[in-house]
Amino acid sequence: MPALHRRTVLALCVASAAIALGGCKRTPATGTTLSSPSTNPTTMFADRYGAVADKFPISAVDTSQINPTYLRREVVYQSPYPVGTVVIDPAAHFLYLIQPGGTAMRYGVGVGKEGFGWSGVATINSKQEWPDWYPPKEMIQRRPDILAQLTKLQGGDGVPGGLSNPLGARAMYLWQDGKDTLYRIHGTLEPETIGTNVSSGCIRMINQDAIDLYGRVGVGTKVVVLGSKPAS
Repeated sequence: MPALHRRTVLALCVASAAIALGGCKRTPATGTTLSSPSTNPTTMFADRYGAVADKFPISAVDTSQINPTYLRREVVYQSPYPVGTVVIDPAAHFLYLIQPGGTAMRYGVGVGKEGFGWSGVATINSKQEWPDWYPPKEMIQRRPDILAQLTKLQGGDGVPGGLSNPLGARAMYLWQDGKDTLYRIHGTLEPETIGTNVSSGCIRMINQDAIDLYGRVGVGTKVVVLGSKPAS
């Protein structure tokens, strides 16, 4: 069948289906935001990204500097994975926490080269609040300027947890087959990088989002990282 004719038939079929289903209730498309009609987005985001009194004080986020698509919200998300699974889509810069009823809590993320370099299934082996950061030798070789930031810690040369630590307020460590993948889901000092490909790091989140996710998932949570390639 000629290509043009096939397209015409397909268009007619789609149109006919739309007419036939016109009176039926339709399932919202994946990614559709679930919120009350009366919810004021400005108020909602102000509540979610306001200042946090934590071990170290976290400043409010200037959400005007971030594409609102990447701010935390509940969305429609059909998935084959069970409730409680974390699904990371590096190409789209989203992290989903699967919820009941075909929904998910969606968070925007920034993805470093390391985050693009691995995909598969892992588990959250441990979680830490205000974790210390120990940069790998490979990173120090690429960025010798990091050496000036390091101090002697219990686990070696690193940066102690705090407001100057690149892992931010929370970190969740991903393991696979009993081994550390060296990939982390963590907070960030640079919330404006959310939704972008960043030069380093794994899966970074706004600190307020990292705290929110941290409180919703436990050790042993399944994490699915979808395959991706960094944007050129």
